[in-house]
Amino acid sequence: MKISGVDIRPGNIIEYEGGIWKVAKIQHTQPGKGGAYMQVEMKNLIDGRKTNVRFRSADTVEKVRLETQEYQFLYEDGEMLVFMDGDTFEQITLPSDLLGDARPFLQDGMQVQLELWEERPISVQLPSQIEAEIVEADAVVKGQTASSSYKPAVLDNGVRIMVPPHIESGTRIVVDVYEQAYVGKAS
Repeated sequence: MKISGVDIRPGNIIEYEGGIWKVAKIQHTQPGKGGAYMQVEMKNLIDGRKTNVRFRSADTVEKVRLETQEYQFLYEDGEMLVFMDGDTFEQITLPSDLLGDARPFLQDGMQVQLELWEERPISVQLPSQIEAEIVEADAVVKGQTASSSYKPAVLDNGVRIMVPPHIESGTRIVVDVYEQAYVGKAS
């Protein structure tokens, strides 16, 4: 599906110069001279390169539709991760860097979405929120206001996040995987 250069949005997967790119950031710019354009920061889903490209409204790009398939994470084998298709029990091995910053949040048995392009896996999507346990939390500093102050804490997967002052070590919380931020207490 062809789209105009100014209709590109973050999260879109586009075909550009023979590669598959995921749009990370966009900035619409209207200079005093000349026409408006969209400054687009993209990451190549095949080799991981990043680039910045200007698209004018007259430019068109091909928006790519990826197939998604649900897989279950089984185990880690060195730098590789092993996933299984729940329907066919077929196993697939992928490099752990395909997950990026979300890698520490991958848990045994977790259901994930694999995005496939021409039957080739190019990205792994974890659930947007997971439950984790606080293993270490700093003490509350007396005199801090409870409304806007957060304190550092370490999750059971080793990730450091900021939590409200009332959260203590041993508490189970809900964490946003991609923002790496506290969402709330687990029920």
